[in-house]
Amino acid sequence: MKLVLTEFLTLDGVSQGPGSAAEDTTDGFTRGGWLVPYLDEVFVRRTSEWLRLADGLLLGRRTYEAFARDWPQITDPDDPFTERMNALPKYVVSATLQAGSWQPTTIVRNLDGVRELKKQGGNELQIHGSARLGHALLEAGLVDVLRLVVAPTIIGSGRRLLEQPSDTAGLRLATHEATPSGLLLLEYETVGAAPVADYQGVSEFV
Repeated sequence: MKLVLTEFLTLDGVSQGPGSAAEDTTDGFTRGGWLVPYLDEVFVRRTSEWLRLADGLLLGRRTYEAFARDWPQITDPDDPFTERMNALPKYVVSATLQAGSWQPTTIVRNLDGVRELKKQGGNELQIHGSARLGHALLEAGLVDVLRLVVAPTIIGSGRRLLEQPSDTAGLRLATHEATPSGLLLLEYETVGAAPVADYQGVSEFV
């Protein structure tokens, strides 16, 4: 399976608390809910299409416990995500969690377990939220695709998705789209180490 990291980001790279002020107040974060003003029909349609590509969800413990608390309580029959989120196999990367409450759930103890999951047949193993896990997997070279939703806002504080990776990562832009509200939907494929070169003038580009 491809490992696909889906993250919502501000323009200054913050991934913490996109959905509400109370979603994630870790380290005293008080600026949550920054994505909500920009939600629109195109965003909902496209993210629903992405979710239909998933054969499983890969989550860190913090995100898993929040999702396990909230998603089973959503009963809106018109919600395009709920049935799929609740039915998909969930894989939680945790060294301490003993059992999952949101079924079907399998606990994965380490990154070697994630490598084994990727060897299974299927389409996509998707990470939603779980920015710490996503960063670790990207650093380990396990992410195949990044799907980023970038909101046109700068909030100045909060946990960022990409902070001080030990190695470079090269990306190839596969698709891009802007929604009517100004969200950028960007899909990148990972291509190994980031390429570098010395500037020799514009003649080679024109």
